[in-house]
Amino acid sequence: MRVTGTGHASMRIDTAAGSILCDPWVNPAYFASWFPFPDNSQLDWESLGQVDYLYVSHLHRDHFDAAHLKRFVSKKATVLLPEYPTSELEDELRELGFTSFLRTRSNEVVELDGGLNVMIQALTSPTDGPIGDSSLWVEHDGIRLLNQNDARPTDLSTFAALGHVHAHMLQFSGAIWYPMVYELPAAAKTAFGKQKRERQFDRTWRYIDDLKASYVFPIAGPPCFLDDELWQFNDIHGDEGNIFPDQQVFLTEYAKVGGTNAVVLLPGSVAEVTADDCRATHPQPVEEFFAGKQAHLVEMRERKRPVIEAEKASWRHPEIDVLGEMKRRIEPLLEESVYLAKGVGGPVRFDLVGYDGESVESIVVDFPGKQVRPYADEKVRYRFRTERALVEHLLHIGEVDWVNSLFLSCRFSAARIGQYNEFVYAFFKCLSTERLQYAEGWYAEQRPDAEDIKLGDWIVQRRCPHLKADLTRFGIVDGDQLTCQLHGWRFDLPSGRCLTSVGHEIRARRAGTPAPEETPTDAPVGQPAAQA
Repeated sequence: MRVTGTGHASMRIDTAAGSILCDPWVNPAYFASWFPFPDNSQLDWESLGQVDYLYVSHLHRDHFDAAHLKRFVSKKATVLLPEYPTSELEDELRELGFTSFLRTRSNEVVELDGGLNVMIQALTSPTDGPIGDSSLWVEHDGIRLLNQNDARPTDLSTFAALGHVHAHMLQFSGAIWYPMVYELPAAAKTAFGKQKRERQFDRTWRYIDDLKASYVFPIAGPPCFLDDELWQFNDIHGDEGNIFPDQQVFLTEYAKVGGTNAVVLLPGSVAEVTADDCRATHPQPVEEFFAGKQAHLVEMRERKRPVIEAEKASWRHPEIDVLGEMKRRIEPLLEESVYLAKGVGGPVRFDLVGYDGESVESIVVDFPGKQVRPYADEKVRYRFRTERALVEHLLHIGEVDWVNSLFLSCRFSAARIGQYNEFVYAFFKCLSTERLQYAEGWYAEQRPDAEDIKLGDWIVQRRCPHLKADLTRFGIVDGDQLTCQLHGWRFDLPSGRCLTSVGHEIRARRAGTPAPEETPTDAPVGQPAAQA
């Protein structure tokens, strides 16, 4: 099996029975804030795009590059489609000209022509990607590959059960706006960033240890930030709180935990994977490339500057009445929302900075009041500050996912009182009736986990209240606190309170104490029974 690195989470997999192109991303994403690094724009995409199969793991724009897919990928390719609850991914690809689709069923192996076997595991929580994320397992002639990209399954046992995996591709770096955009003292921001950076690596080591593949390939990050306004997010400034470590840092950290089987793919690298070996060739030595990282970034910044300026020039739409358009689009969704609205639990404020860089219009999305209105000087727990032009552009193009655009761009600042609230972000990625109805249904179906396990001196429910990770594998107890390493969520065990977010209490008691009597409840997700 031959694997050609094509940048970020993208790769081309070649076997004697056919070729698969995965997640090709070249053009800047998220308001021209993210670029692939190392740069992959100068690869021979005319040739790389002539494949038998296309796999797009999900709709995040550093995986789904519409312009690139339309121009460079053969429309004769059969799309390997994850089993998602909405048809959005298929609809988007059909719009680009793709006509052949293989609709897989999650966790079921499909045999393609020539003995090429594939399986896609689809994750379907509203918090997985933009309504869905997935991993691709490939097998041919006894060689097995798992492209996990940035999916976060609760375990990898489904893949391990199919036989020993020879090549394991997975995310190791950050892909979020936290904590950089938060209005915090510098020391606190660094501390939170360092903590997140460590959690990212801990999660990666856990996945690697679970699968025990012959070779590990760090992929799906980090992006680079070429706009002068975002340049500080690149991990070149000696900031221990930077959440975007690169592949060379991965090699260093992996070695500290005994890792010796890592293979880095630069754009243009080729890895030949066999049952006994993996031989990789690179366009230049990996260590040498990353030693010159800052020079590469500076050169890229100058070369891409016209692209960024052209994108910025397209954002302003002064003809749009932002308040009126937000009312028209969001208020009907607020009326339909039950679980998300209760989960948010209060008003969310947007401070929109005008073209002059000084004037500010403050708009509130009032979840309890089911309305969008001007800010009325009331106390709010969640506040975002961004350029008015960005919101104008979102409204102009009818964007249904403000997470997969505005928030991932990092072109905003945020403040909050209290803990992280996943419902805020779940709602703003569901600005369409189809998405909202799915998310509401998903939360409505969640029920408390009935099985208990023993961790240290505590009896706790087996599944994490967040996204149902198995705490026998991901749970770590330190004193009276439990941390789920899958996403880094923490819980105070004596009270059951989640320390990371609102609305995710855990059932816990000290070992040796009797279990309390159960009280039936129809409390909505995110609300304790006493508050239902």
